[in-house]
Amino acid sequence: MENGAAKPVIVAIDGPSGTGKSSTSKAVAEQLGLSYLDTGAQYRAITWWMVTSGIDLTDPTAIAAVAGKPEIVSGTDPVKPTITVDGVDVSGPIRTEEVTSKVSAVSAVPEVRTRISELQRSLARAAADGIVVEGRDIGTTVLPDADLKVFLTASPEARAARRSGELKGADVNATREALVKRDAADSSRKTSPLAKAGDAVEVDTTELTLAQVIECVVTLVEEKRAAK
Repeated sequence: MENGAAKPVIVAIDGPSGTGKSSTSKAVAEQLGLSYLDTGAQYRAITWWMVTSGIDLTDPTAIAAVAGKPEIVSGTDPVKPTITVDGVDVSGPIRTEEVTSKVSAVSAVPEVRTRISELQRSLARAAADGIVVEGRDIGTTVLPDADLKVFLTASPEARAARRSGELKGADVNATREALVKRDAADSSRKTSPLAKAGDAVEVDTTELTLAQVIECVVTLVEEKRAAK
């Protein structure tokens, strides 16, 4: 089936860190000729802006007051996704430990989630051929009418091993503790908590290779396209 003849499809891929969301989402989008959006990068971007702007991140009111200020632009090419803040490429800076440790506090503020969610919906609507959107609340809150919802899971041990590998030798136990802490924060926040949508397909990636996970999701998308 040629991409030009394929029906547009919106795919929501949710799940906690270390389950393979980014690698899977980018590969699926590339294989199927879809756009790709890393929503976590947008929350990291606004967190980076607040850190560099000297905003008091212990004060939700201060965070809310400036949530609309930075201009965040996400490129949706799965081969080379980009993200800028006020015209500055922040694809590297947003992955620092300083930003990582603060993103949960920023993303828990309702005004931030409203701002970023609106941006995500506008990008999804603009994707003519369809899009793969990865995050933590896409299927439940941002795009509840997505054509396909996938929720990736994995054991804390597997997730920690993968993430420490990405961080080039970081301590696995410390990484596991950080992931569990992030899970708790994301799952317990009042606004758009991390949760599996009722109609999402759950895929446990603990014992699967990346290639197997990609194949599984590609098959799910193709089945959904054929049924449209």
